[in-house]
Amino acid sequence: MSRPKPATFDKKKIVAENRKARFEYTIDTVYEAGIALTGTEVKSLRFGEGSIAESYAEVRDGIVWLVNANVPEFSHGNRFNHEAKRPRKLLLHEREINKLHGAVAREGMTLVPLSVYFNGRGRAKVELALAKGRKDHDKRAAIKEREWKREAGRIMRDRG
Repeated sequence: MSRPKPATFDKKKIVAENRKARFEYTIDTVYEAGIALTGTEVKSLRFGEGSIAESYAEVRDGIVWLVNANVPEFSHGNRFNHEAKRPRKLLLHEREINKLHGAVAREGMTLVPLSVYFNGRGRAKVELALAKGRKDHDKRAAIKEREWKREAGRIMRDRG
């Protein structure tokens, strides 16, 4: 019997964040996925190095892969060091993978990583979003709405 996942995940230490993703895409559903890493990759991430700015995820042969994520080589790693931009396997339940695959195939959605973090148990996790790309006019509307909220907050604060 599985317990329901919380609306927000237990993030203890955020390593990398894709802040542009929330602007470029309309976020539909967010999943928490484990990530299969080698030893030197974990050490590199624990030092706060890593970037997911240009990365994306794809479903191939029933497996979800994180592509183009940059985890730089570990400074004290020897010949067993890892490749910086290798595809990394994401760990999800089979029904979640099937749901993601269906949405990407049918509805033209994209799998975008939002953040990489360590949870309360010290496990590396990826916050993966099922998203749809925004058009330019949608982005302009988002900017306008954000500026209006900022202005409204300023007015309310001044009037006291």
